[in-house]
Amino acid sequence: MEAKNWTVQIYITEEGDDTHARAVLTTRDTSTVTGRGEARRNPVDRPIPEIGDELAVSRALEDLAIRLHDVASDDIVEMAGPATP
Repeated sequence: MEAKNWTVQIYITEEGDDTHARAVLTTRDTSTVTGRGEARRNPVDRPIPEIGDELAVSRALEDLAIRLHDVASDDIVEMAGPATP
């Protein structure tokens, strides 16, 4: 059995009360899929950057999962039907 290694890198930026995250999946053949997420702190809440990071990253990973599923669905449609000899 061959082991495969895919890598997800998370990039987080903060701009004032906004936190942006990008989750980039790189596969063995170097194709990439990117998910994005955001979080915004309510001005009346205490400034705790880790919470914004957690929310933005979780949303980016969720978006990444949806996009990866879409890629798989497109591949299934493209490859559907019997194999040709």
